[in-house]
Amino acid sequence: MTRLSVNINKIATLRNARGGNNPDVFSVARDAENFGAQGITVHPRPDERHIRYQDVRDIRPIITTEFNIEGNPIDSFVQLVLEVVPTQVTLVPDGHDQLTSNHGWDTIEHQTFLTDICKEFRQAGIRTSIFVDPDVCMVEGAKACGADCVELYTEPYASGYTANREVAIAPFIAAAKTAREIGLGLNAGHDLSLDNLHYYHQHIPWTDEVSIGHALICDALYMGLRETIKLYLQALR
Repeated sequence: MTRLSVNINKIATLRNARGGNNPDVFSVARDAENFGAQGITVHPRPDERHIRYQDVRDIRPIITTEFNIEGNPIDSFVQLVLEVVPTQVTLVPDGHDQLTSNHGWDTIEHQTFLTDICKEFRQAGIRTSIFVDPDVCMVEGAKACGADCVELYTEPYASGYTANREVAIAPFIAAAKTAREIGLGLNAGHDLSLDNLHYYHQHIPWTDEVSIGHALICDALYMGLRETIKLYLQALR
């Protein structure tokens, strides 16, 4: 079964807009798990515009399923991950002022750097995933870096889904098959939604995990968190 990991960054964004602790990021993390999510994802950025480094430290003890920390492995991020020791770390090539993730790693150009990072996290017992575009060469490069899994950057699929979903998913199927053939775990994330998730999963059912935040939180504004998580889980069946 494909796991649903709920990214709670947008909850932190709303909290930070007014200060204080409303909405309560930690309560949302607990509730998401209680409502059926099999994991919680956070993506702390250096400017802490949503999830803060201290949030990551405080969330870790309350997670009972899987805790996934995403981010660019700058020194402060690496030290945070080694301190917290999540279930999984997802390496994302974000710039310091980037609004949101918009591309995967070039695992060939950055092989030496990524290999060193993967080795450090592996020695700490942390599963390591590399965020990549749906490119067979980048998937193979992630394997060469020593990653345990890859997360496919699914924004191109989401943006092309309405126009031609068969064309949009084709490179993802190829990349996913390569990951399976070479023994890499397979995750997916970015702009997956109730509109496009079921079709994606129908064609790549061996996906281990999807990480979904923005669309899921937007849906929850209308339907409530419990019902929204239920619908996303149904889309993965």
